Amino acid sequence: MAENRKEYDLDAKWDACLDLSLRRFVYSSVAGAFSGLLLFRSPVTRWASVAFGAGVGLGSAYSDCSRLFDSPTANLRSSNISDSPVSQDVQK
Repeated sequence: MAENRKEYDLDAKWDACLDLSLRRFVYSSVAGAFSGLLLFRSPVTRWASVAFGAGVGLGSAYSDCSRLFDSPTANLRSSNISDSPVSQDVQK
């Protein structure tokens, strides 16, 4: 029974990581495309801006996913403002 629960926890972590990676890749690529349109005139530099944005998004997702897999599964639940470490430090 405990092994089955660990499998579900691992599946939830993979789902959260895939969702996070896909969102950050798309959002940062769009941000790179928009900034490339505003700042650069050459198509090569515009594509480089998109690639840089995609790389930033994937790198950020990788770092958060590695943190997610190293932590216990309690971090997968949606956190409230009162649960965040910053608000706990302020209350003390």
